[in-house]
Amino acid sequence: MKRALHALTAALAAALLTVGLAWMSPAVAAAKKPGKKVAPIRVLVWSERTEPASVYPEGINGAIADALRKDHSLQVQTAKLDDPDAGVSEATLDQTDVLIWFGHKRHDQVPDAAVERIVRHVREKGMGFFPVHSSHFSKPFKALLETLQTTDKVGAWRDYIEDGKPTRIVVADAKHPIARGVTDFTIPKTERYDEPFQVPGPFATVFDGIYADGRHARQGMTWNVGTGRVFYWRPGHESFPIFFMPEVQKILDNGVHWLAGR
Repeated sequence: MKRALHALTAALAAALLTVGLAWMSPAVAAAKKPGKKVAPIRVLVWSERTEPASVYPEGINGAIADALRKDHSLQVQTAKLDDPDAGVSEATLDQTDVLIWFGHKRHDQVPDAAVERIVRHVREKGMGFFPVHSSHFSKPFKALLETLQTTDKVGAWRDYIEDGKPTRIVVADAKHPIARGVTDFTIPKTERYDEPFQVPGPFATVFDGIYADGRHARQGMTWNVGTGRVFYWRPGHESFPIFFMPEVQKILDNGVHWLAGR
């Protein structure tokens, strides 16, 4: 009798264990199921390629691209003005989350059709636009700002002085994601642009700057344009190796993530 009772108890325990495992298995499987892989941020770094090879052998776009490739969450490509469709075809922009832009002497050679594509992708598709230094006068940057407010001589600074003197970069908004991990630092040699800067009021001024004579000028500003974002970084004169500086490369990386909404 005792043996029969023990056998029955063992059978019931085994049955309950089987039911319990069957009930738990979906939860266990869900817990072990790997999370959805996050897609990389697709970055296109563009240049008109007039920068001196003695300073930037692969162009400013090449230097920026090399720096960003250290971040494995980014997928980085380069393009230039002399590429087909000025390097920014519809198909290319469809595969771009953030477009970094360096223009200087060839602004007028950028086709209007290319500008229209860029503006549309920022405003309607949420692509980030990241003009650097002399790209304050680039056609895409001016066209984007003019959708916010018509401003006389949009993108113009009061003065441009290539004095090669230092600029102190000051974090103006330490809580902004673009300033994450960045503290005040000095760029040893640069070209200065003097205020006022004729642009619509920025969404945020992330970085201020102090020139050798004590005057201030904004150095990093953001805007929301349609469904997209814009971040302008002022330092970066092509005669000086500014884009090789670790501090600047940190700002570039932070900027890309913010522009992509990541």
